[in-house]
Amino acid sequence: GKPVTLAQRYYDEGADEIVFLNITSFRQGVLDDAPMLKVLEKASENIFVPLTVGGGIRDYTDSDGRTWSALEVAARYFRAGADKVSIGSDAVYAAEKFRESGHKTGDTSIEQIFHVYGRQAVVVSIDPQRVYVDKPEDVATAGYTVVKAPVPDADGKQYCWYQATVKGGREARDIDAVQLARACEELGAGELMINCINADGQGNGFELGLIRSVMDAVAIPVIASSGAGAPEHFTTAFNETPVQAALAAGMFHRKEVTIAEVKGHMASAGVPVRG
Repeated sequence: GKPVTLAQRYYDEGADEIVFLNITSFRQGVLDDAPMLKVLEKASENIFVPLTVGGGIRDYTDSDGRTWSALEVAARYFRAGADKVSIGSDAVYAAEKFRESGHKTGDTSIEQIFHVYGRQAVVVSIDPQRVYVDKPEDVATAGYTVVKAPVPDADGKQYCWYQATVKGGREARDIDAVQLARACEELGAGELMINCINADGQGNGFELGLIRSVMDAVAIPVIASSGAGAPEHFTTAFNETPVQAALAAGMFHRKEVTIAEVKGHMASAGVPVRG
């Protein structure tokens, strides 16, 4: 749909924050993506809740041969009206290097933005997928965190770990969501947005086991994302995990549920809500 129109509707309906994610930005540089910058500029004129934007926050070289740092890319987003930037694939690469070397370089996208704008400006979007195992001990040597899966796989396996991905879920990496979360917190991330690929678009609720395992590993706020399809999914997430925020897109885009209905359901269940 039209992102500015949708964002304005969500603001009018009572959204506490709004997130813009450009899921194809790994194919180009963000500063070449004038439409997204214009969306931010237009949205920020009449929307007065925090705006987060993600997609392409990384060092890159444009078509003219000029190299831009992740900090310069983020700065352009901030000037366009963003309050926070969300880093996806580049955070995974940074975490891998940090875990391998044990040293911070100060050059990663997370560190660059953290050192200038502060931790509160840096959100890391973690997009893991389930990898099923017969028993937790199967991946003990790799240090992956195994949980009881919300549903078994086709072979009846009951346990899984969550493998981090990059490029919009198109490429899997040898690091799990918990390892990634710990490394990103250490590098300077201020929030983590957890998007389980398997739950995305299913409307069966958030991936609670994944959320709990990440929250057990870090002290920074965590945002539950992917999987919501009804107001009770939000209430369940807040009642059954210590998650600080929850996000949905499709069910609001399609007007299946309103933000007011979600907040009303939460309030009736005793979950504190804003406004």
